[in-house]
Formats: sequence, C-alpha cells, structure tokens
Amino acid sequence: MARYDLYAIGNALVDSEYRVSDAQLESMGVSKRHMTLIDDARRAELLSAVRGISTRQSGGGSAGNTVVALAQLGGAGFYSCCVANDELGAFYRDDLAANGVDSNLAQGHFASGQTGCCMVMVTPDAERSMSTFLGVSTQLDPAALRFDALVASKIYYMEGYLAASPTGLNAALEGRAAAKQAGVALAATLSDMSMINFCRAGLDAMVGDGIDYLFCNEEESQTWCGTQDLDAICRQMGTLARVVCLTRSAKGCIVIEGGAQTSVPSVPVKAVDTNGAGDMFAGAFLHAVTHGYAHTQAAALANQAAALVVSQYGSRLNAEGVAALRALFAQHQP
Repeated sequence: MARYDLYAIGNALVDSEYRVSDAQLESMGVSKRHMTLIDDARRAELLSAVRGISTRQSGGGSAGNTVVALAQLGGAGFYSCCVANDELGAFYRDDLAANGVDSNLAQGHFASGQTGCCMVMVTPDAERSMSTFLGVSTQLDPAALRFDALVASKIYYMEGYLAASPTGLNAALEGRAAAKQAGVALAATLSDMSMINFCRAGLDAMVGDGIDYLFCNEEESQTWCGTQDLDAICRQMGTLARVVCLTRSAKGCIVIEGGAQTSVPSVPVKAVDTNGAGDMFAGAFLHAVTHGYAHTQAAALANQAAALVVSQYGSRLNAEGVAALRALFAQHQP
C-alpha cells in the first residue's frame, strides 16, 4: 500500500510578495506576468527598489506549493528540494513540516550558500510577476531523492522549472526512471513559457515517451505548439500524456484524455492575486484523482481551489480557504 499520494521534486523558494503599481513594475524593469531568473546583484537592486513597501513571506516554489495544497486537503505528500543552512532554509523546512509534508530536509540535506527566494510583484489587476533568485536550488541533485518514499507513492510530480538546472533536471529524471520502474504514475507541469522557450530539451526529457498527468496553461500550450488554434493545440498536447489539464484562467480548463476534450467551467471570483493559481489547481486535482474522483470532477474541484487562492493574497490557501475547500470535496465524494 502506498505511503504517499504524491512525491514531488522542485525548487525550494521562500516567497516575498509586494503589492506594486504597473508604473513601479515598469520602472523596476520586471517582465509582467512571467518568471525571470535573477542573480544576486539584480536581487539587491530590486530589494532597494521595493524598500519601504510592506511584504509578506511564505514558503513557495511551484511543486512545493502543489504538494502543500495536496497536504492541506488531507493527502500525504513528500517533497525533495534543496535549501541552505540559513534562516530562510530553516523557515522553509519548518513550513513544510507545519503543513504536514515530509521531505529530505528532515534528514539534514543542506547546501552551502543562500536559500532560494522569489520576489513576487502583484499589480492591481491581480497579475503576478516573479523575479527568482534560485540560490542553492541550483545545487539540487539526485542526493535529494529518497527512493524508499518515491517508490511508495501513487504519483511522482516533476516541476518544469528544473529544466533550467542541469543537476536539478538530472535529479528529476533519475526520479522519473525509478518511479516508472516501480509503477508509480508520472506527472509534470510546464511551469512557464520561459522554460519552453529556453529549456525545451529538458521539458521534452521529463515528458519522455509519455506521462500520466500534464499541467499547463493556455499561453504555455500555445508556445509549446507554435499556434493559437485551440483544436490543434489540444490534439498535439494530448499526445504527451494520458491526461492533460489545460487551464485557461477565467475560461476554466480543458481536460484532454483519450482524444476527447472536456471543457470544465471556471468559478466566478474577484481575483486579487493570481500567484499560485496553477500550483493550487495541480495540487487539488492530484489529491482528487488519488482519492477516487473522476478526472472531470477533479478538474471542477481544482477550479474551485484555484478560485479560492486567487481571491486572497499569497500562493497558499489560508485556514478559511482550506476549510471551505475540504467542505467542497466532502460534498462531492465519489
């Protein structure tokens, strides 16, 4: 019997979120709506630019958010990542533990340097623009894998951002091979169009000869397929995985499976912060499918989860949101 519903691997980042105007975003030279990798010098420059703006700090990282979402719903999750032996590293380790997620950090897997962080700029239209300093996340390697936990999981989930790191990609692929050999289902997210534009080979390797679950948004799928023709996109994306969830913001999502396309409507909501919406969707969906929900029903609940997270500030649900989402899952038990 599986010990974990989800085993995920990805970058460990501590998020610092700032509410800024479009003019401020432009003056800082931050690319709107996307993730940009930055070095320490650029991080210092941005920190100077936001001095005086209030901020909130939380655990982050795409796959980290996803596995925490699953755990908040009552699922069992494990996360492989890399942090430094510093204040942010301790914060990240303790945050995972507080959310009920097991990790390699419990065994003291620390690296020399600085823990990664992400500066999230949220504009009045609720869009998030991310400047990511990976820090020691670039040192993530196969040593972070815990194979006993991996092979005792239902699903192995790879963060697409790891395509930008040779050692991180190597770790993700070693985990993929072990999971496949053990009969563990494979899942991945394309993460961001920048990964498709600059790290396509790594994403191709994660998908390999096909996976079970693939998550992407509409813009990422358009970039992947080189077209805006939705039918053509669905046909092409459908060849990559047994089940593809193509999220379309206010238009809901499309579940692509066995050559069929099922549109699942969104939930009307006033968005204040879109940071973490895709991660939340994936976590809720994967929790649902590991607990017997049909794929379209899982997508409908995942849309509800994403709507809840964008209606608050921060990439992870607060206690009120978790309670509301758990109640929704209980109402629609298979």
